[in-house]
Parts: sequence; structure tokens; C-alpha cells
Amino acid sequence: MSTAKQNKERLYDIIKRPIITEKSMVTASLNQYTFEVLKDATKVEIAQAVELAFPNRKVKKVRTVYMPSHAKRVGYSVGRTQSSKKAIVTIEGDPIEELAGV
Repeated sequence: MSTAKQNKERLYDIIKRPIITEKSMVTASLNQYTFEVLKDATKVEIAQAVELAFPNRKVKKVRTVYMPSHAKRVGYSVGRTQSSKKAIVTIEGDPIEELAGV
């Protein structure tokens, strides 16, 4: 398998899901979108993955935040939530209609 093909497959796997919250919908009006991404993804890979997932869009800026796990209790059972990484991506030009809630 060629390296370019492996790279493209990895780019498709980098974005796990968009994060849809009240705050992310407010920032969507500023062309900033929030995604849950792989923990080992770099900012360059995230930008390439967003440009691949949403053609005709140019990524202006990528900011990442590592979200640590938190303790949760259900009755007597104590557990932890899963840690994750999220990326706040700023897009140049037209907004992404699928994520903007239009």
C-alpha cells in the first residue's frame, strides 16, 4: 500500500465527530467549528482532514485542547469518563452549512 493512500485513510479517521453545543453554535457564526479528533493528531493533519472533508473550504487556524478524564459516580460505582482531544478550526470564506445550524 502506498504512503499517499495510507495518509489519505488516516486523514479520514482524524475527525471523530463535530461537537454541537450552545457555545460551538455561537462560534459557528464566526466561522469557527469544533471537532473531536484523535489524540495523536497534529494541527497540520487536522487542517488537512477538514479541507478533505469539506471541499472548497480553506482552514485559516487550528487550536487544540486536550480534555482530561473526569471522575463520575453512578450509585456506589465510581468510574472515569474517557479523555479526548478537541480542535477549534477557523475557516476562511463561506460557512459550513451542515454544521452552522442554518
